[in-house]
Amino acid sequence: MFIPLGDDNRGRKRVPLINYALIALNSYMWYLQLSQGESFTASYAAIPLELVQGIDVTTTQHIRVDGERFPIPQAPGPHPLWLTIFTAMFMHGSWMHLIGNMLYLAIFGDQVEDRLGHIRYLLFYLFAGVVATLTQVYADPTSIVPTVGASGAIAGVLGAYLILHPHNQVRVICFSNIIALPAAIVLGMWIVIQFLGQASAQAGLGGIAYLAHIGGFVVGFATGLLLRVTRPSRRA
Repeated sequence: MFIPLGDDNRGRKRVPLINYALIALNSYMWYLQLSQGESFTASYAAIPLELVQGIDVTTTQHIRVDGERFPIPQAPGPHPLWLTIFTAMFMHGSWMHLIGNMLYLAIFGDQVEDRLGHIRYLLFYLFAGVVATLTQVYADPTSIVPTVGASGAIAGVLGAYLILHPHNQVRVICFSNIIALPAAIVLGMWIVIQFLGQASAQAGLGGIAYLAHIGGFVVGFATGLLLRVTRPSRRA
């Protein structure tokens, strides 16, 4: 697994204002999660059962994993409940979850925004996040486990970057060395890991929403292909 540190931004022409705003909003939501407590996260996370059945689960539920019973805190959500599809994509489960997502967004989002433009990039990001969440909901519509994270939307960014800038050099940590690799290798390995992770999840292992990552990535990949066909050359 490569840990990205940065990419070649010499071709970028726009200041990535939307990308900066998305990083700031994700960070602010994490601050709210820490300061408001567990009930805030439970209220604004996306819960498949709530979205499919249109009911607001407000009391603690329990699930069984490997024979053990675990509590899943719940709290009253916003009205209408579908707003959690959007709020959840700006929330995270841990410091590492937040830092990892924001690292990928900071490195790869600016050049996708540069290609799409500010408003189209924002709409694209939100659409990828919505599709990612709905993919996870479709896969497990009766789940009461909260889904949070920008990973699905960021996966869309990665999919678009892979198509638009496959040869761009990305600096990564590989074991104890820092090396430069083409984006096609770095992001190609990333999506392979998501498919492998989903295979493990189907075997009953892990708690990561890999299907959401795959759904978001497909949106970005398709968007990148569409841009390659309709706008093959960069703007001046």
